[in-house]
Formats: sequence, structure tokens, C-alpha cells
Amino acid sequence: MPADNFKITYTTTNSPANLAAMNDGFDAAIAQHRTKLHQEFSPVIGYGKKVAAWGHLDSINPSNTSEMLHRFGSFPVSALDEMVSLAMNAQRSWGAESWQNRVAVVRRAAAVIRERKMQLAAAVCLEVGKNRFESLGDVEEAADLLDYYAAQVESCDGYFSKLMSLLPGEETGSFLRPYGVFAVIAPFNFPMALAAGMAGAALLGGNSVILKPSEDTPWTGELLLGVMGDAGIPEGLFQVCQGPGDTVGAALVAHRDISGVAFTGSVKTGMAIHRKCASGRWIKPCLMELGGKNGAIIMPSANIDAAVEGCIKSAFGLSGQKCSALSRIIVHHDIKREFTARLLEFAATWKVGDATARDCNLGPVINAASVVRGERALALAKTRGGKILYRHETCSAGMNVNVDGNLDAASGHYVMPVIAELDPNHELMRQELFLPFAGLTTCHSLDEALGILNNTDFGLTAGVFSNEDTEILQFFDEAEAGVLYANRKTGATTGAWPGVQSFCGWKASGASGKGGCGPHYVAQFMREQSRTRMRG
Repeated sequence: MPADNFKITYTTTNSPANLAAMNDGFDAAIAQHRTKLHQEFSPVIGYGKKVAAWGHLDSINPSNTSEMLHRFGSFPVSALDEMVSLAMNAQRSWGAESWQNRVAVVRRAAAVIRERKMQLAAAVCLEVGKNRFESLGDVEEAADLLDYYAAQVESCDGYFSKLMSLLPGEETGSFLRPYGVFAVIAPFNFPMALAAGMAGAALLGGNSVILKPSEDTPWTGELLLGVMGDAGIPEGLFQVCQGPGDTVGAALVAHRDISGVAFTGSVKTGMAIHRKCASGRWIKPCLMELGGKNGAIIMPSANIDAAVEGCIKSAFGLSGQKCSALSRIIVHHDIKREFTARLLEFAATWKVGDATARDCNLGPVINAASVVRGERALALAKTRGGKILYRHETCSAGMNVNVDGNLDAASGHYVMPVIAELDPNHELMRQELFLPFAGLTTCHSLDEALGILNNTDFGLTAGVFSNEDTEILQFFDEAEAGVLYANRKTGATTGAWPGVQSFCGWKASGASGKGGCGPHYVAQFMREQSRTRMRG
């Protein structure tokens, strides 16, 4: 099987037979990108109308902060009216297309992503600091999301449902219709998958999209723009608006002709967006996924090796920068000593360094602010009876290391992984850190463990390791989170995939009660219209 045809997901555990070929292809894509760095990209309306930049964003390699990738012009707020006007005009034609035509175009976009898999994944690796498996998974997920959402539209016959009648000759039906122009505000951590997934669902619903990528990942947003254009998405239907969230993003959300918002990011920003969507001429739809403080329960009957591997992969994967990342480990007192010893032993096998390296397990965090947050977390972990159980031996958390593991203050944004024993009410057991940091605490029963697990405003993912059916069923019934896993060695709380695990946040982790990757997502980008016609 050719290297490009091997599918990498977040749960890939066995090395493919063609791993060497895949690595060679990835290295070649990295090298090719490096021959074309330091380009300047002007802000554009549509696919090519340049406008004067309002400042700029530099895409920096977080593995090596001396390497600037590209410079991107920030979109001027004064030109938003023209961009939104183009989106509105394009949407009228797109919304009038048959759903079959919309599905065909979006499926072509998925195909283009797969054709460019190595090049796109290499860019994600350079810009985000994801290792190559995480980067390839990001790109694979983007394509799978588009195809999965397209299949939703097909299975629902374009979202038409025939209704009952009360009178002779009465024909009734329910149609789901587009809203108009959706603002899609994407995070840095899954810059291809989440941007493509949110945008693709909106497009399949008949809307047009203006994407504002994270200011930390403008390059990936630019590459997605190229994918959509080359796939045949008509001009104006998908546009990219680069810039800071507090200026360009805020202006986009507040624009009177934006019909709805899809957002993935922090609770603070999400709540502000939600309030803005409810303060205008009418309440606008606001689809949000807002992070988590996810826990895993380890019971005495658990397979300890599986629990250890699942916990470390979920806590340290992508340097803890996943909304689904494990940050609270709740282990039963009876197995605490054995579990903890194996946990620390397995953590020590992880290799920290440049994300482009073949053997990298854990790369950098995204920016300097995350490094500062890591330093603060390490200091706080030593307060209120907290105890540092594990810290990567080459360096203190929050310090920078080079690919050889030596101290190097200029090399990149590195935060060393940490495991700390903490009281369940400790500040660090409540805050979402977005760092490779896990707090460990003890329980004496499943009831106590569930109480600790649910004692948070968040409700995104949770896991349990137990070989007792009654314990697993109780966990499923009582855990207050939208994504639950039992005995998942490949990731205690992480690794959702389109059509396999719906990804829905409860409580402060979401807004609509229906999540991405699941069967109800696309319908949220549409509004219902009832039609009644009398014949005879």
C-alpha cells in the first residue's frame, strides 16, 4: 500500500508496514515547505481581490521560534462590509442549488485534502508543533468530517420530512433551510480539521462561510482557502479573514449581516460571542465547543497497563492542548501505589523535542503565553499540600529545551510534562490549563470518584478503567460529560473520530447539546420551515 494511502487516526497504535515510506514522504514535504518560506500574503476578498492589510500576523514555528514561516496581512475591519456582501450574494445562488450538488462539491473538497495530505500535514506540524502522527490525523479528520457530513445530508434526503394533514387535499412538509452567512472561528490546535468541519457543515446546509483562523495558525487557514477554491467551491462561498480575535474576530461576529457563528475555543471568548449573538436584531444561532477539565477514573479491577497508557496519551498528546485532554486522574486507593509507579515509568519514555523529528512524542506548546502558564501551574502545584510526582528529567516545566534535551532559552515554546498529586478541590483541578499537566487524586469508591469527576463546570469527555460491568454502566449513567470512554488504551479521554464518537460538550463545554463528529451536527446550521399547500 502506498504511503499516502495509509490512514492515520488519533488511535493509530500499530506501526504501518510502510512506516518508513510514510516518514520519508513526510520529511520530503517538510523540506519542500522550507524551500518556500518567508512569503507575504495579503488579505483578500473572495479568492484573489487584495486589500490593504491592517497590521500583520507572523506564523512562527513553535518548535524553533527563530524560524518564521510566513507573514499574513491582517484583514481590515473597514473592508468587512465588502467581504460579507460577497458572501451574501454567493449564498443566494448556493442556497438555491440542489442538496445533491452541494454534497458533490463538498466531497470534492475532501478529495483535494486527501490528495494534499502530506503537504497539509507538514504545514500543520511546522505551524502548530504537532508531531507527524497528530498532524496527519488532523488532516485525515478534516477530509473524513466533510465526507461524513455530506453523508448526513444524503441520509436525510436533504432534510425534508413529510408531515401529516388535517384537511382533504392538504400537503404538508418540514424543510430545513440555510440561515445565510456563517462566521466560523477556529482554534489553533486542530486548524485543519475543525476549520474544515465547521465550514463544511455550514456549506452543506446551504450557507456561505467566512473563516477566521487562530492568529497562531494563519498559514493553515490560507491552505484551506486554496483547497476550497481548487475543489470548485464558488467564489464568495468560502472566504478567510485573518487577524486577532479581539479586533477582527469581534468585528466579524458583530457584523449585522452575519447570520450565525460556529466557534471552538475558550469559555470566556465563547460566552462573549454568545452574548453578542443574543443582543442584536434577533437571536442568532451560536454553535460552540468550549473546552474541558476531563477526568479518568481508575478502579481496582482495571487493566493497569491499559489505564497507564490511555492516561499518558490523553494527558500529554499535543502537549495537553486538546479540549478533550485528560487533566484529572482519579485512582482508587487500593491500586494507587502500583498504578502511580507504572504511570511515572511510562511517562518517562516519552520523547520531548522538535515536532518535525520522527521520534517526537511531545512537541512544544503554541506560544510564549502558554509557557508562562506552565510556569505558573508548576508553582501552584506545590501549594495547598500538592506534590510533584513527575517532571520530565531534562528540564523544569516552562523552560525551553532543544531537540537534544538540553536547556536552550531560544529554541522553542516547550513546557515539560508534569504529574502532580493534588487535593480534588485544588485550584489546578478546576482550571482548564491546556498544558501537558495532569493532577492525580485518590478515591475509595466509584461513588466518590464520580462525585470528584462531576465537580466541575465543564462536561466534555471522561473515562473509566474497570472490568466490572456494573461499574462501567454506573459511570455511563452518572458521568456528566458528552463523550464517555471505558477501558480505552489508545486514549482515556481523547481520540474522537467522525461518525465513530459524537463530540458534544455538556455544561460549560458546549452550547447546543449536539456536537461535531455526530449525526445531528449539520442540521444545526439550518432553520426549519413548514410548508402547507392545498390542492383541489
